[in-house]
Amino acid sequence: MPMNTLLIITLSFLIFLVAFKVYGKYISKVFSENDKNLTPAKAINDGVDYVPSKGVVVFSHHFSSIAGAGPIVGPVVALLYGFYPTWLWILFGAIFIGAVHDSASIFVSLREKGKSIVEIAKKTMGGAGFILFITFVFFMLLLVCAAFLDLTCVALTSMVKLKLFNLPESQRLFSTVIDAKTSEPMAVVGGIASTSVIIITAFAPLMGFLLYRKNMKVLYAVALSLLIIILSVIIGFALPVRLSRETWMLLISIYCFIASAIPVWVVLQPRDFINSFFLYGGIVVLILSAIIGGIKGLEINIPPLNIEEGTARLGPIWPILFITVACGAISGFHTLIGTGTTVKQLSKESDARTIGYGAMLIESFLSIGVIVAVGAGLNYSAYKDIVFPQLGKSNPVLAFSLSAGLFMENALGIPSYVGIILGILMIEGFVITTLDTAVRLGRLILQEFWRTLFVRPPRILFSPFFNSTIIIMLTFLLAYKNGFAVVWPVFGAANQLMAALALITISLWLSMMHKQRLFTLLPALFMLATTIYSLGFLLIEKFIPSGNYPLIGMTIILFLLAWCVFLISAKKFFEYIKGQKEIVEA
Repeated sequence: MPMNTLLIITLSFLIFLVAFKVYGKYISKVFSENDKNLTPAKAINDGVDYVPSKGVVVFSHHFSSIAGAGPIVGPVVALLYGFYPTWLWILFGAIFIGAVHDSASIFVSLREKGKSIVEIAKKTMGGAGFILFITFVFFMLLLVCAAFLDLTCVALTSMVKLKLFNLPESQRLFSTVIDAKTSEPMAVVGGIASTSVIIITAFAPLMGFLLYRKNMKVLYAVALSLLIIILSVIIGFALPVRLSRETWMLLISIYCFIASAIPVWVVLQPRDFINSFFLYGGIVVLILSAIIGGIKGLEINIPPLNIEEGTARLGPIWPILFITVACGAISGFHTLIGTGTTVKQLSKESDARTIGYGAMLIESFLSIGVIVAVGAGLNYSAYKDIVFPQLGKSNPVLAFSLSAGLFMENALGIPSYVGIILGILMIEGFVITTLDTAVRLGRLILQEFWRTLFVRPPRILFSPFFNSTIIIMLTFLLAYKNGFAVVWPVFGAANQLMAALALITISLWLSMMHKQRLFTLLPALFMLATTIYSLGFLLIEKFIPSGNYPLIGMTIILFLLAWCVFLISAKKFFEYIKGQKEIVEA
């Protein structure tokens, strides 16, 4: 039975609100949240990585960094299994696994003086476990960077058939080109996003200077950010930048190389702050469309259950649905953000629950808005033609942008081209802000690896530019040879396997501290089983038959590393249990 868009959004919002008030508060109590404690950002405050910041600024940085393409692209692809299973996994996966993972990671890092999850793994698993864990994280980050680098370039080079905007060929709103194959005029929508990216990045150092050197009030910073965004889009329409995918890949790699090596307040954090308002605006418009559209009687067109077709095309619903949705329900990448950059900027402990648990719920709420927009904006045949075409490449980015435009037009009366442009800008905003943060995290991970590998490491190994160069070069090579559609499945599996290993690490830490641990241990075991099975399925059914040797090698490495980390963790866990029993008996 088709579902009304208003009913879906209302139910989801109420369930998330109760979860934040009840379960989020329970988690903060387990970790003894107390704003009187001095946070690592205030205790260390080195002006580079440890920078105490306003809560709203940190939230914007954290949210725009964690909410990459995952909460949009993953759910769009997963809808092939049907609306109900996709919606329910996003809803309850976020509450009991994703948000638990994010908030618990930040709280543990707070208690460990801002240490990253890999450093915490060293404390809980010992030297061998740490080496295996950090190696796994490095390969996982490469997959994140490669997938998001390609998606960024797809967004910035996107073109849409002009007829989809219901505009005549004589229109002057969009710059157009003629498609060589179909001879149809194509609107250069990616060029608008490209100009916007350039302008926002150019203004980021000014915003950083005003926020952190002149202590500008947040309200003024918000107003300036909105002005920059509006101007960037207006100029984008007038002067769209058209570059090839390969050129953008090179330019974005250079940008990430610079942004990852310089102080966080100069480019990365202020750029995320400005760009986050694209994301907030998109979420508000999507939710408003669902509410007004529901009042008008708009319903979901995607089949409620479509497990047979989904299984035939993608694989068995368990585990493939769970890894395909990816960041919409849980993401291991979030622990790297939370313990790598976010925790080093918190001014008070209560922000850990708001940012950790709350941001994950908002990201998942975005995913629900996405599947509602796609389900109500496109009919099922159009959805399959774009996301699962008989010929050509899958384009979930276009599917979301097009459906968002049509959905907003039907619900709010906004011209469809406005919604499509907003969709493209949202995708661009999500992926590039995640990408530059991921490269920075990769740089920090490498520095930790060298410190462990060598007793007296050469000085060059601690150079930010040296480590950023390694990450960027490997990312570029992997992305250049493998597009999004190839990398995404193994990225999804590795990303959620990272989450399972992080939850195991947190569970070990809770055992060491004699605290409750079932709320992290049970999700850890579920995600471990899901992701290890999915890696085996992808290896045997997808990568080996296609002869994709880079991904065959990557999958085998991740598989073996995960098993080794799990075995070490299991041994440590039983040691902690045995030690606790001996203390009780004594």
